[in-house]
Amino acid sequence: MPASPLVVGFDLDMTLIDTVPGFGAVLEVLGAELGVAFPVAEMSARLGPPLETLLSGHLDEEAVGPAGDRFRELYPAHAIASVPVLKGAHEALAAVRRHGGRTVVVTGKFPANARLHLDHLGLDVDVLEGWVWGVGKADALRREGASVYVGDHVHDVEGALAAGALSVSVLTGGCTREELLAAGTHVVLDDLRDFPSWLDAHMA
Repeated sequence: MPASPLVVGFDLDMTLIDTVPGFGAVLEVLGAELGVAFPVAEMSARLGPPLETLLSGHLDEEAVGPAGDRFRELYPAHAIASVPVLKGAHEALAAVRRHGGRTVVVTGKFPANARLHLDHLGLDVDVLEGWVWGVGKADALRREGASVYVGDHVHDVEGALAAGALSVSVLTGGCTREELLAAGTHVVLDDLRDFPSWLDAHMA
């Protein structure tokens, strides 16, 4: 049942924004600095896991941490302007507000870089919580009283379920409908353009 007042959490990468162009651009620059030919298309195909997890298969263990730090330093100059908002994102946030609700972005992204995306694209949210992943998202969702969490990845489903929230999944990321359903999501939408009508029905 809908909570009162309504609080809806959203993932950021591949849920509200298409991070692929920016992520790939930063990988190219980082790879040039390190002398490593990262498989950019492959690494960008299933965004969601922590950056260090994605880098770990391509660098020596001791180099992963410093490379992750350097990636985040390079990010603002190479990954903000090129990253578009996904279709329906603004309308999804507006739908929550129409129902008198609050919006919370809970993301694995470095918080300062996540804020740059939100500001650049005019995505007006009430709370931003960064650098949390999988079931680790549950603490922020519970603290904010979120009854719904919207994401694109099976680990977003894990976070929603751990928080006792209704899991809504969109197919704009790298996970298939079958993978999301197997993870236990309650609802699968093609993209956020379907979210306002779903929310209307949910609140009714």
